[in-house]
Amino acid sequence: MAILSSAPLHFISSVPPVTRAFTAATVAFSLLYYSLRWTSDSSSTAYLVLVPGSSIFFPWTFFTSAFVETTVIELIVTLLVIPASLKYLERLWGAVETIKFIVVSITVSNVIAFGLNWLEFVALRYPVFLYGQEYHGQMALQIAVLVAFTQIIPEHQVQLLGVLKARVKTLPMAYVTLSTVMCIIGFQCPWIVIQFGWLVSYIWLRFYKKSAGDLVSGGPAYGDRSETFAFVNWFPPFIHTPITMLANTSYSLAVKFHLIPVSGLDVESGGYSQLPGGARAEAERRRAMALKALDQRLAGGAVSPTPRSANGSSLPSRPPANNGEASPPQKITGDVDIEQGIEEAGKGRDDSR
Repeated sequence: MAILSSAPLHFISSVPPVTRAFTAATVAFSLLYYSLRWTSDSSSTAYLVLVPGSSIFFPWTFFTSAFVETTVIELIVTLLVIPASLKYLERLWGAVETIKFIVVSITVSNVIAFGLNWLEFVALRYPVFLYGQEYHGQMALQIAVLVAFTQIIPEHQVQLLGVLKARVKTLPMAYVTLSTVMCIIGFQCPWIVIQFGWLVSYIWLRFYKKSAGDLVSGGPAYGDRSETFAFVNWFPPFIHTPITMLANTSYSLAVKFHLIPVSGLDVESGGYSQLPGGARAEAERRRAMALKALDQRLAGGAVSPTPRSANGSSLPSRPPANNGEASPPQKITGDVDIEQGIEEAGKGRDDSR
């Protein structure tokens, strides 16, 4: 009996503190919502969920509404997905960065949804946009977690419902597509927060999240500026050109108005998708340069033509010794990063064999 009673406590204690607190708050706020819904006037729930017409007087609901799942099915799905995902991210990022990620993804998405409803009310004069919709739940956080996994483990394969197999990098846009369909058929609330959660979480991870390590220059590294995490990669190839133009323009404006934190190495590149940032991006840059240098060396070693003079005669492959003295050793120049990367790339090729 002692072993059985200690097992749940041991499992709970093994969960990181932010994940544990967030899960407990989700259960507590959802049960409180059910209690208010069943025992009192439904208007009391405005203290918990985001109602665009009244939440301006209850600003805490821009965040606490995420703790409320209005149906038991939504609560079960959230408890199956979010705690395990946050546990992984918290162990990887730490408590502080995980809290920032949660707060930004939820709050900013709800603020955008709030503003959109007010614009719809001003344009159409339908009160339903202010008082007939309740934003709640963790759909914005769910898509944010998928975006984070796309950054960290994009090629990892998951199995959905024990039948469907998909790579992690395909899941965010599938969820965004579902959100688009639900909004088109009339279910704007709360499905549209998936759209906002995707954009907000991507921008945060791309430009604002502080990396664990510092750059060589001594300053902090922000975001993930690697090519594989570029905004254009979310879309099919046939629209890459307009998306790239839009992304580059938006980035230039953001830099001009100092809306994006600049890392110490950002000055070496002015483009949108090639900016380095973070250990992952730096490792990718070094590996790409190493593979390119290795391929060039292999290609150069395969064919080594004999140099010729202007009159067509062959030149000696090595200069003669000077007065019987040995020729000075030739200097080997090159980027240290490339040399190290070549070794890493060579090892990687050997391992793949």
